[in-house]
Amino acid sequence: MVEQQQGGSILPEMLKNALKAFKKRLKLTALDDDSSLGRGPFSSGAKGIYAIQPPNQFPREVWEELCRQGKLRDSGHGMYELVKAELG
Repeated sequence: MVEQQQGGSILPEMLKNALKAFKKRLKLTALDDDSSLGRGPFSSGAKGIYAIQPPNQFPREVWEELCRQGKLRDSGHGMYELVKAELG
């Protein structure tokens, strides 16, 4: 169940926590990918992870609201990515 205010919008605190969890998962996923075995020191380097499946402890409505606010972008197939302004 999504925590909502009386007007039907999702609580700002939940959106903030969801975005924080998304950024943390994105960072950990990128670090995990960059540390993979099989990459040589002279290879082309890290390719980068840009889109991930969001943490499942938050409902889909939260991710859709973050997209509506312009903080995330829906990449399709259940994957989301940070908008460039949020990459800081």
